Parts: sequence; structure tokens; C-alpha cells
Amino acid sequence: MNNHNYRAGFIAIVGRPNVGKSTLSNSLIGEKLSIVSRKSQTTRHRIKGVLTQENRQFVFIDTPGFQLKYLSTLNRMMNRVVSQELLDVDIILHVIEAGKWIEDDSKLLEIIPDSKIVILVLNKIDLIKDKNSLLPFISNLMKIYNYKAFVPISALRNNQIDYLLNEISSYLPIRNKIFNDDYLTDRSSSFFVSEILREKIFRLTGNEIPYECTTLVEKWEEKNNSCYLSICVFVRSNTHKAILLGHKGEKMKRIATESRQDIENFLNKKIYLEVYIKVKKKWINDRSLLTNLGYE
Repeated sequence: MNNHNYRAGFIAIVGRPNVGKSTLSNSLIGEKLSIVSRKSQTTRHRIKGVLTQENRQFVFIDTPGFQLKYLSTLNRMMNRVVSQELLDVDIILHVIEAGKWIEDDSKLLEIIPDSKIVILVLNKIDLIKDKNSLLPFISNLMKIYNYKAFVPISALRNNQIDYLLNEISSYLPIRNKIFNDDYLTDRSSSFFVSEILREKIFRLTGNEIPYECTTLVEKWEEKNNSCYLSICVFVRSNTHKAILLGHKGEKMKRIATESRQDIENFLNKKIYLEVYIKVKKKWINDRSLLTNLGYE
């Protein structure tokens, strides 16, 4: 029997790289599902996270930043993920940086289906010194595109998140809940473990290395309350491998140590972690390998 007071639906979070989509996704769900860093395009996968409340259920889909400049096979695959999600969801959150609109923001609008409900989310309002400047900025954007609503927020500071949830809820279709109350995400523990390591690489290395590498859990053995993990880091050259290792392996040692600590907290058990590096020069353009690595 249908509950005519219940609302549920799928909501895609889209935007160009580095506008804070993953931080917003984590804030909306109340759990850290997507890795974050100050570097753009940290998110490479579609990650589905579910927030279930008394009379409503939100299924948020965090998507990779839509990349228009550097179109490797990896970036093309990520762009297709974004385009496909836009066709399948009920609501789209178009996330931009408050007070800043560039050509890539306009180009993203071109792939949004005309029939979709789109809410403009202006993130990072905590960085705007003159809040009065937002009103004419928003007014101009509402003329550019037929947004159903706009919500200024700070995902990092959880500012206006409840207001945004209520705004989204008003447009959710009347529908029975899609997932059980305890359902949180469609991703496996193995996926999140590999992402923890990749996040540390993003945070603890320079600008080049994070985009030249990816991670994969190759061994997972549990015994008693311990877990033995072996994670491979693919890089594109021996030079990148040397940079990632650091002097006498100190850089990788720190990355592995901090990753192990976070993985222990995530899995709530003792972790024995081995991290090793493989040079795979063309991994970023190897469609077969990318598919095996989970890039849809």
C-alpha cells in the first residue's frame, strides 16, 4: 500500500571540478562516503549515498567533476557517468562556487535534460566577504537557466544544509522508500579502503602525482578480529614511483601509516597493511584496465 505522505527520489550532485560536490554529498548524508581534498577532480567514481528520515528518503549520487579540458579515456568515462546519471535521476543539484561563474559552468548546463528539476547550489558562501554581492549574482543566473530554486550554502561548515534538504524534499516525488532504513551506500568496503589510500596520496603529495595514479585492493584476508590488506598503487612512470616513495621510502611510509589508521577506524579492527607500487604507463587510457578498476 502506498504512503501518500512519503517522498523519495534520486538526486544527482553535479558541477565542474573543485566546487565542493563531495563535501556537500558527505554533509547531506551525514557520513563520509566521498574522499575530499583541496585538489580538483578528487572524485572519480559515482557514489550513491542514502539518507532516510521519517517521511522522506534521499538517494544522493555524487558524480565526478565534468572535465572539458583534458580528455583522457579516464576523463571520458567519468563524463559519461555524469551524463548517464542526469538522465536517470529525479532532481539535479547544480553546484557552483558562490560569486564565481565560468564557461565550464555554462557548458555543464548544455548536457542537463530540459525536463529535469534543477536546483542551483551556491557553495562556499563563507568565503564571500560582501554578502550583498550575492543577490545580483544570483539574479543574473536565474535568468540564464530555469532553476527551480537556489540555495546558498557552506558544505564545509554545514551551513544551510537542513534548508537545502527541505528544498529538495519539496520536489521529491511521492513514492514509497526505495531502500531499507539501514541502507547507506552501494559501494563495498573494499572500494572505500582503496579510496582512503587514494585520499592520502591526494593530500600528501604534490599536484602531479594524484592524477597519475590510482589504487586497487588486491588482497583481503580476515582472521579473528584482524584484517590483512594488500593495496596496489598504479603510476604511469618510474619517476612518479620515485616521487611517491620519497627519500628512503619515507613519503610512502607516511601515506601507508595514515591510511592504516583511517582504515582501522573505518573497519573497526586491527589492520595489517601492505602498499606497493606498479608502473603502468598507459593505465589512464587503458579502457580494459579502467573497467577492471571500477571506472564505469
